[in-house]
Amino acid sequence: MAEQHTPRSLIVSLYGAYGRTPGGGGEPMPVAELIRLLAAVGVDAPSVRSSVSRLKRRGLLVAARTPDGAAGYALSDDAHQLLDDGDRRIYEHPAPQLSEGWVLAVFSVPESERAKRHVLRSRLARLGFGSAAPGVWIAPARLYEETRHTLERLQLAPYVDLFRAEHLGFAATEEAAARWWDLTGIAKQHEQFLDLHEPVLRAWVARGEEAPDPEQAYRDYLLALDSWRRLPYADPGLPAELLPADWPGVRSAEVFAGLHARLRDAGAEFVRGDSG
Repeated sequence: MAEQHTPRSLIVSLYGAYGRTPGGGGEPMPVAELIRLLAAVGVDAPSVRSSVSRLKRRGLLVAARTPDGAAGYALSDDAHQLLDDGDRRIYEHPAPQLSEGWVLAVFSVPESERAKRHVLRSRLARLGFGSAAPGVWIAPARLYEETRHTLERLQLAPYVDLFRAEHLGFAATEEAAARWWDLTGIAKQHEQFLDLHEPVLRAWVARGEEAPDPEQAYRDYLLALDSWRRLPYADPGLPAELLPADWPGVRSAEVFAGLHARLRDAGAEFVRGDSG
């Protein structure tokens, strides 16, 4: 099964994995280094340059000089917030409880600004919200902070009210959740991730204690991260009692966690350029 990794998405994954330091810092990445690192996953230099330009226009990257004066790009403040919010989704896999409740997003957009209605719907869907009714979207309560940050960043907050809630009926919550989210489609995305990346983890496990090759570790990790980081947004992380018994999301989270533990630090050697 082929997998699509766009240059722009791979650049975001690269900065998310290796372009930050604890506390929100991070030196600019030189253009030459971006080209080298993306070449390792099959992206040519013109594609890197055009994708960087698009990310700059979107306000996610800003031109900056490295400490030695080379031209490079750093994450914008908005991009740092976006990636920090994403970390909780991508790397933390809590066992959600039904007792945590829900966050409701209720919005109303004037007809004169109806284009923003589409933006709101698509953004809420990308955050993992399900549609409970026209203009009423629902997600697990733990997504509140990230939702607030996102709506503020996109200047959509004036059109939305956020509420914490619990489901009181009339349909059983399990039945309602199956209406609010496309669980069959989400399960298929988990299965596709497993088809592609579980064999990679098995191959690394079979090597035992052998030290990983930094370039191969970097390549396998970045591709897995680029695939995985979409899944915690498509899948809002519903409590187990609302999901089918054979839900593949648990296993896909375990596979990504295994690849992260084995490969992330070894890949960092290749990023630093000290693997040769």
